[in-house]
Amino acid sequence: MKTLPPGLQEHLDSGVTTLCWCWKLVRADGVVLGFTDHDEPVTFDGVAYEAVTGFTGTAVQTDLGLNVPNMDVQGALRSDQLTEEELAAGLWDNAVVELYRVNWQDTSQRVLMRKGTVGEVRRGNFTFMAELRGLAHELNQEMGRLYSYSCDADLGDWRCKVNLNDPNLKGSGAVLQVLSTDRWFQVTGLDSYRAKLFTGGKLTWTSGANEGHSSEVRLHARRTGGVQIELWVPTGSRVEVGDTFEVTAGCDKQLGTCRYVFNNAINFRGFPWMPSNDRVIAPPSRGVNHDGGSLFGNS
Repeated sequence: MKTLPPGLQEHLDSGVTTLCWCWKLVRADGVVLGFTDHDEPVTFDGVAYEAVTGFTGTAVQTDLGLNVPNMDVQGALRSDQLTEEELAAGLWDNAVVELYRVNWQDTSQRVLMRKGTVGEVRRGNFTFMAELRGLAHELNQEMGRLYSYSCDADLGDWRCKVNLNDPNLKGSGAVLQVLSTDRWFQVTGLDSYRAKLFTGGKLTWTSGANEGHSSEVRLHARRTGGVQIELWVPTGSRVEVGDTFEVTAGCDKQLGTCRYVFNNAINFRGFPWMPSNDRVIAPPSRGVNHDGGSLFGNS
């Protein structure tokens, strides 16, 4: 149950209200934006909430228990602060969102209705639709270690210990040709690296319209004509020939890759000797070791 400020409760009891919705967005890098569905800007707590035509929210449904209360916000790409390029580049992914109900004639009369994060963003030609996820969404995230064949560490983190600043695992180059949309390129500067080394790695643009933005590499390959890089998603802005980048190695999280590519098997964080489901439910058979010990000896 919400506890309303006395002034706001009196305003609601009057029967004639001057209320609006205000959305406050806080990006991971600290950038703060405010928007309102009122026809004039609203300001409180040092944040100016911009009046944006066509910026609306759906109804919010909240259930008992740990079900996640979600809503969508739909808006037109008309704000100078919230651009299509930033949405496409993922700069607003997981941004913190606070949703207020405010008396625009007296902004001290307001109440925080929801707090959560930005989820999936869908874009059209002129509009976007952003999913706002409630705080309970965090309870659906996997926590702790997972028992699996593959490694659950991230390449280069404190458990993996691989040095991604090693020149053998980090390269730089430039776009030689844009092959398809803004995610598949022929590049220079990576000819000395083995194919697929950068598959699954991170590419960061160091010049051009996407400077400072990073993307995950879907494929690093040697093909007719030279080295090619494909990203998982198109860049936020157009890529031009000559745009430069830095890229770090990726990992498929398999023991063989850890051992033979990174010489790091001692830090492998997977469980490659886990018995399969067939082995677990198999009945005893003559000559097969079922004493609970390793099925692979000292492998």
